[in-house]
Amino acid sequence: MLKRLGRVVTARPWSALLFVVVFLVNALVVGAGVTDRLHNGGTADPGSESARAAVLLERSFPASSPNLVLEVSAKAGGSVDAPETARDGARLGERLAFEPDVVGVTSYWQTGVEGLRSADRGTALILARIEGDENRAKEVFDRLAPRYRGSPAGLEQLDVRLGGTVAVREEMQTTIADDLARAELIALPITLLILVLVFRGLVAALLPLAVGICAILGTNAALRVITGFTEVSVFAQNLTTALGLGLAIDYALLIVRRFREERERGLEVRAAVATTLDTAGRAVLFSALTVAVSLSAMLVFPLYFLRSFAYAGISVVLIAAAAALILLPALLTLLGGRIDALTIRLPRRAARAGRPAGMGWHRTATLVMRRAPLFALGITALLLVAGLPFLRVQFAAADDRQLPTGSESRVVQQTIRDGFTASATGVIDVVVHSGASAATGGAGAAADPDRETLGRFAARLSALPGVTEVSTPLGDYRSGAASGESGPADSVRTADGLGHLSVVPAAGRGDVSQANQDLVGEIRRAGAEFPGLRPVVGGQAASLVDSKHAIAVRLLPAGALIVGATLLLVFLLTGSLLIPLQAVVLNALSLTAMFGVVVWVFQDGHLSGLLGFTPTGAVETTLPVLMFCVAFGLSMDYGVFLLSRVKEEYGRGRDPRKAVADGIRHTGGLITAAALILSVVLVAIGTSRITNTKMLGLGVALAVLVDATVVRCLLVPAVMALGGHATWWAPAPLKRFQERFGLREEPLAAPAGGGGTKEHPDAGPATPGDPGPDPDHGHDPDPDHGPGPVLAAKES
Repeated sequence: MLKRLGRVVTARPWSALLFVVVFLVNALVVGAGVTDRLHNGGTADPGSESARAAVLLERSFPASSPNLVLEVSAKAGGSVDAPETARDGARLGERLAFEPDVVGVTSYWQTGVEGLRSADRGTALILARIEGDENRAKEVFDRLAPRYRGSPAGLEQLDVRLGGTVAVREEMQTTIADDLARAELIALPITLLILVLVFRGLVAALLPLAVGICAILGTNAALRVITGFTEVSVFAQNLTTALGLGLAIDYALLIVRRFREERERGLEVRAAVATTLDTAGRAVLFSALTVAVSLSAMLVFPLYFLRSFAYAGISVVLIAAAAALILLPALLTLLGGRIDALTIRLPRRAARAGRPAGMGWHRTATLVMRRAPLFALGITALLLVAGLPFLRVQFAAADDRQLPTGSESRVVQQTIRDGFTASATGVIDVVVHSGASAATGGAGAAADPDRETLGRFAARLSALPGVTEVSTPLGDYRSGAASGESGPADSVRTADGLGHLSVVPAAGRGDVSQANQDLVGEIRRAGAEFPGLRPVVGGQAASLVDSKHAIAVRLLPAGALIVGATLLLVFLLTGSLLIPLQAVVLNALSLTAMFGVVVWVFQDGHLSGLLGFTPTGAVETTLPVLMFCVAFGLSMDYGVFLLSRVKEEYGRGRDPRKAVADGIRHTGGLITAAALILSVVLVAIGTSRITNTKMLGLGVALAVLVDATVVRCLLVPAVMALGGHATWWAPAPLKRFQERFGLREEPLAAPAGGGGTKEHPDAGPATPGDPGPDPDHGHDPDPDHGPGPVLAAKES
């Protein structure tokens, strides 16, 4: 397939470029406005009990779930009960009630409910619900916000701020879009600078960016199409940028370096491109497959937040690989020797005559393997210790504290948390199936079994530890007994043959605190004692409980998918039974530091001032799964680079230790440069003002750096040295299977006539001052010939 692709692209490079240009134009058109179609949610299991409760509440009791909050205070200060303030506050509530698509308006000045007034009487709330899905709610909010924010017309004495989930979602989407644009402005110039240093030329450095742009624009178009069929999280765009640039650079490094090598061996341009596709192109395909498999594991979970990253990740990986295999060969065919135009000469120490490149990496690997047990145990212990904080991880749902401290919707929610005795958002909802007479109190109602059963159920719930009161169609219940007769406000708690109960937890608890999560379990167990009511429990705490359960029960299938696919793919690459197991274990071990640091920093709050976020004492439930899948896939990307070279060296009859040392000599600089560039992109993503995005970017950047340095260059050679020849063992039938179906690069063929080629580094001394090309990836990185690890991946 790759040979055929090589023939087509090299024969018609302009046609290939035209195809890419048409693709990009269509991607720009299709992907335009994709951000407006993405959602800020997806952390709830749609098939759970809490999700069913949300549907019932939305349909029959829309006012029970307000998503818009107006925080109202007097501009001149003073009590909200002052006559002028009370008059204008009541008019504000009436005005909002007559707005289209707004229902369930509940105002302090209309109801007199003390829970809607702050403890110092300086602030009051108006609650409402905007009907429709997220997109419709956004349209309505955008229409209402300018008219109600600040001092509404005719109500200049009031000061109004907007909050609630719809306001939080609006600010979240706007902030993410702004942060993403800023991250691209930060990452692109720094990435280009590093690429210029790596490739030693401006023209060659621009090629990876071209592949990255194709991947990002193409994935935006793919997400736009996917939004027509299912919900997609707005956070998925961050992964698109990080993987689009990161993988494009990885793949371009492989292909451009191999093309340069083939040219130095004497092949003309078209033959060099074809050989590059048939060799380095295979590694690109294998790498893309391994990363895509890791990301596809998130499709196992029902939460569309996680599934969105699978959609984005798989799309960007496949498009980046396609661009690397179509766009790059076409550009290389047209550029030919001009790829080295605008070369930048940087000062470096003269190389020793006859010394192969990358000997610094070789010496490091040799030293590690001489003391393999010490390095293997020491590094493993260090990584495990770094991961210990994860043992005390606490999970919670994301809330407004993800936003910057000055965000309007966050200020409103923080005011409610600090100044109000109860929070409407912390209520646990219970929907029961009951007869209409349960709330009417009409003739014969006293003997109605539904009414009696509902009363006993409400009394049972109000007697649970941690429950302040239970509001029901029959009135309020406290401490296991009714606290008063039902009033007019209670009549809205029955509709469509359903009843709505609100369980108010004790004051001082967080909406989704562990205490409230435990209370959800108690309520559900109590509901099992009243099967005739068929109670359904919902609310934020119940949604979090169900989400955690949905993730927990699917961790094993998702892990089995990743591990099984990785074992198979690495076996097909190496033909060994032990190396795939080593790859899985070491990859997982490389992630321990990431998880430990995430808890230590983002849960415990260390460095929160420096990094600019508010710690909440917990980690968002879905993030560890997301970070594992992304980081594991990227680790395998670097693992492929190393193992494929070590396999080639071992296949030449080398001693296992020498094969490992030579493999690291040839790939150490490549992995270092690729990891450094990807980390730049991820850190740029980590500059986001949204805490979850910051956690994702900085956490995965740490995992990438640890994997590329500590694991690939130290732990892997130590473990492989301990295995010796046994590392490469496999039963004869499996060996034959791998030889037939395995993915491997074909051996280099000498160019016709042999003229113009350089000696292979292993065949003899290279030209003085020139260490010679890498058999797989062009010029070898050599830290001894440059000022640092970035320049270690340079082209001669």
